[in-house]
Amino acid sequence: MLQLSKPLAVIDLETTGINLGSDRIVEIAIVKILPDGKKIVKRKLINPEIKIPQVSTDVHGITNEMVKDAPTFRQVANELKQFLDNCDLAGYNSNRFDIPLLVEEFLRIGMEFDNKGRKMVDVQKVFHMMEQRTLSAAYRFYCNKVLEGAHGAEADAVATWEVLEAQVIRYPQLGTNVESILKCTGEEQLVDFARRFIMENGVEIFNFGKHKGRSVVEVLKSEPQYYDWMMKGDFPLHTKQKLTEILNRTLLKRG
Repeated sequence: MLQLSKPLAVIDLETTGINLGSDRIVEIAIVKILPDGKKIVKRKLINPEIKIPQVSTDVHGITNEMVKDAPTFRQVANELKQFLDNCDLAGYNSNRFDIPLLVEEFLRIGMEFDNKGRKMVDVQKVFHMMEQRTLSAAYRFYCNKVLEGAHGAEADAVATWEVLEAQVIRYPQLGTNVESILKCTGEEQLVDFARRFIMENGVEIFNFGKHKGRSVVEVLKSEPQYYDWMMKGDFPLHTKQKLTEILNRTLLKRG
């Protein structure tokens, strides 16, 4: 059994699309597992305040009509933040999608969501490292069950938790706690969730565009207008927040 020293919140989102900077949540489900094994489920439909494209509805089945009377993210943000308080986080492809998009929603309404001190277990990373399949296949492989209601946030989040439990049993090398799993799979040194910056030898490096491979600090010093270009550009708020933190840190050092 997975041994938890603090609550683990398994998150799954259904959204208007896959763009971290512009798409919105239409459904969120969180399966919160307490150290004593108790599970608490929170699921909400959310009015994204933008149109849900048909191509997205075709995937998750959530229509504009279904969310028109649902609360907005702003209306449920405080409740969600409190529910996630003091939790490590988990999900399926969550480090690249669900958690970054959730953080964007918080930042968009001016609410901080601090990831410091939180461990983030991506079940997809374990799975791809060991077997390389999809969530439905993972559920079938590890749990010997058919995933009914795939692409429904609650069904996917519950299945993800069951897969993680089965992975801990199947792979003794993972250990039985969040820290040991991350030691086995590797814990990314994230700068921004969209990975416009990466960390190399303790230094933030651009991971895109004409300055790819260059130190962010050095570029900001030699080409300060690049900061303004990024802040005005179509980048996620979290990327802009981290860029500003790097800039402010650089200015403090100068002073």
